[in-house]
Amino acid sequence: MERMHAVIDLQRRLRELGYIADRPLAATLMLMDDLRRPLLLEGEAGAGKTEIAKVLAQLHATDCVRLQCYEGLDSHAALYEWNYQRQLLAIRLLEHDTRSVEAKEEGIFSERYLLKRPLLDSITREHPVVLLIDEIDRADEAFEAYLLELLSDFQLSIPELGTIKARSRPWVVLTSNGTRELSDALRRRCLYHYVEYPSFDKELLIVETRVPEAPAKLARQLVEFVQSLRQVDLQRKPGIAETLDWVAALLRLDIKALDEATPEAILDSLTTLLKTRSDRAAITPDVVQRMVAAC
Repeated sequence: MERMHAVIDLQRRLRELGYIADRPLAATLMLMDDLRRPLLLEGEAGAGKTEIAKVLAQLHATDCVRLQCYEGLDSHAALYEWNYQRQLLAIRLLEHDTRSVEAKEEGIFSERYLLKRPLLDSITREHPVVLLIDEIDRADEAFEAYLLELLSDFQLSIPELGTIKARSRPWVVLTSNGTRELSDALRRRCLYHYVEYPSFDKELLIVETRVPEAPAKLARQLVEFVQSLRQVDLQRKPGIAETLDWVAALLRLDIKALDEATPEAILDSLTTLLKTRSDRAAITPDVVQRMVAAC
């Protein structure tokens, strides 16, 4: 019973920060905190995965350090680089130093000459941060394997310095859009939650929470419209962020209700929802009119 109240309290705290979390997600975030295990979030693009890491940082009053993954990402871009200009300057200053070569190298290859990238930055902070490894499925299997040391032991290896253990243990959130299958080794090290597109009631609550100035009728109509739009065969379905952008656009255009606006005016505002040429072409004024009538 006490645990149930704790989950409800966490949902309340997240809502105060503008994030509407259902019970399974809130329970998973509690376990993540209790066990200090990484959390793997899967789901379609735009379902709100990245936002979970950001609100988690707000919840813990800390920074969110983000590593955006991409094809070809290597350990140096994610972990560290040497500040070669400073090293070259130091070498010149050491030309007349009588110490041994080994002693000189030890000074040049030291932490003071490191340019910290997200992975190293997140474990060398004095206070824990949220480390967001965004779209891990875009990186290749080799980089995914490289992450296992961090996810298991919260330490990283640098050839010139050896093993660097975490000064503080970050909350680690990994996101994946499912463009490729992730390894069992990575999944074993993480808690898991699949992020669905929100239901009508949940998305309406998100709009009411984030854009309280939106008229109630408009909020219900536009959420119904977006929910219907996601059922259309589009190249890219609109996410929650696009829903909120559309609310802002409609208010800016002084549209208080969809059924009181012309299809052309609504179509003009759909630049916030439809992000490809083929999707824009598929949603004609006639389609907009039918969808508004169904709201």
